[in-house]
Amino acid sequence: MADLHRFFYSGPLYKNNLVALDEGASKHIWQVLRMQPDEKIILTDGKGHHAICTLYTAERHKCEVIVGTPEFTPRKDSLMHLCVAFTKNNSRNEWLLEKATELGVSTITPIMAARSEKVHFRDERWEKLLTSALLQSQQFYMPELNEIMPVGDVLKKFCHISNRYMAHLVEGQPRTPFADVLPKGQDAVILIGPEGDFRNDEVNLCISYGYKPVSLGLQRLRTETAALAACAYFNMINDGI
Repeated sequence: MADLHRFFYSGPLYKNNLVALDEGASKHIWQVLRMQPDEKIILTDGKGHHAICTLYTAERHKCEVIVGTPEFTPRKDSLMHLCVAFTKNNSRNEWLLEKATELGVSTITPIMAARSEKVHFRDERWEKLLTSALLQSQQFYMPELNEIMPVGDVLKKFCHISNRYMAHLVEGQPRTPFADVLPKGQDAVILIGPEGDFRNDEVNLCISYGYKPVSLGLQRLRTETAALAACAYFNMINDGI
């Protein structure tokens, strides 16, 4: 199954249904992979459902497949929710979205802090980027990409998560190494501030909502680097084989 090419399909996957793939997938199958009818691919809806499908027609602008027996892969026992202040450099934001998806985060929430830079939300492009990263990393769950939210709204949205953390470098505010406080096998949410860091009042607000201030090492990390460092460590202790 891992050797088959994977494609995204947002519709329902019913056994023996004939479904048409979008133009981008069709062109890739026909022009790049040069696949022929009766060859197999995998379709996934990014919500845990997937099926091995058989090519019925393979043309440049139209590929159809017959859906095999659908399967469902449950989510992991522990989920990571990443809340991060995006930068004005869109290429860095896109790199972050791609890598966070590869690391299997459950949700990505861009946050608007007092020192945040103005960000243009690029819905369609970012969704395509998430889809590509999902398929490349051979996962079955697409992260939920939320709209940009003020810090206060983010705190309220994730108040149901028991393990809540924020990474900052504010002087005079104590921090604990992330590795010392993150438990194994439990959901977690982490806030990563903007390039100018959180303000002191924002740190205090987060603490009042039960967020534990943490550090991610001795180095001063860029926003996207800090975000991925946290996600990678979460995976290391929860997905180790």
